[in-house]
Amino acid sequence: MELLLLLVYIALCIAIFKVFRIPVNQWSLATAALGGGVGIALLLLVMNYNHPFTANARIYFVTTPILPGVKGRVEDVPVVANTPLKEGEVLFRIDPRPYQYLVDQKKAQVAEAEQNLKQLKATIDQQVAEVERVKAQLDLAQQTYDRQTQLFRTNDVSQATVDTASRNLKAAQETLAGARAAEQKARLAFTSEIDGVNTTVARLRSDLDGAEFDLDQTVVRAPTAGFVTQLLLRPGMYVIPTPLRPAMVFVHLGDKENGLIAAFQQNSLQRVHVGDDAEIAFPAVPGRVFKGRVSKVLDAIPAGQFQASGTLQDLKTQSADDRALAQIQIMESISEYQIPLGAAAEVAILTKHWEPVALLRRVLLRIKSWENFLFLESH
Repeated sequence: MELLLLLVYIALCIAIFKVFRIPVNQWSLATAALGGGVGIALLLLVMNYNHPFTANARIYFVTTPILPGVKGRVEDVPVVANTPLKEGEVLFRIDPRPYQYLVDQKKAQVAEAEQNLKQLKATIDQQVAEVERVKAQLDLAQQTYDRQTQLFRTNDVSQATVDTASRNLKAAQETLAGARAAEQKARLAFTSEIDGVNTTVARLRSDLDGAEFDLDQTVVRAPTAGFVTQLLLRPGMYVIPTPLRPAMVFVHLGDKENGLIAAFQQNSLQRVHVGDDAEIAFPAVPGRVFKGRVSKVLDAIPAGQFQASGTLQDLKTQSADDRALAQIQIMESISEYQIPLGAAAEVAILTKHWEPVALLRRVLLRIKSWENFLFLESH
């Protein structure tokens, strides 16, 4: 860029010297050189400060490590690598038989518990009848005891007979207490509820819901629209739900238009605001410049972050080349071009300050874009 400006200035000086027939001597040459150097330096300073440029820009995108919800052996992998998928399409299937067996077992337990409710109701009725029967026996034992006691007072029966009646009365009382406890136990077992459902049935239904959820997790689906890349999963492999071993990597679509992040020197962003115009040149598309707009200037620089740990932070380890980040929204469609996610870019921001100088920045960016036609790799 500096070389281009210098060549333009030299050509301009030669033309002025010839047109106005200025004598060439040490004073005129020194004046032209000094004036040109100062002018170019000031021009670059004004342009860089008001219309910053960076070649450190890239389309960043989000990937999701696909982890199975349950462990098991992979039965089917219908997905094709690098093929667009809709949300909910099947990525792979795990052998569902162990989880289906567990669901069947839980269903049987729920049915058994619901059947036991009917038995508990019958048990309550039985215990109520038992209490009534024992009450009748107690009344009879009480009457017998009262009669024997009265006869004992008139010396018509012996003390042994009274003692026997007393023991029978106590036994009947204890039997009634046991019958009432059994009735209360059966009633509590039948009426124990949560949200109107028997607690045992509710617990078993919850276990059944968990088993059905695990069964549903044997089919792993796409979380959003996107695609799977570098697909290495094959049927027969064993997968487990641990972050250390994701089964595949899922790339989300929709980040290409809004995922362009440009890193600028910190002093270049003093006049940049959200909404400023921008221009983007991709090395992948030589000779083409796309319109953009600053959508966000990030309020944090990654190099300055601290994380809780067991050691003190050493400031000497921080990078000296910390750059401020700005998110650039691409205002034109780039779908017709082969611009992959992760593609590099060159970005120039055109602020509302010193707008005439922005023309120079536009020209320089287009020159750099045309330079992308040069393929410098050896053949």
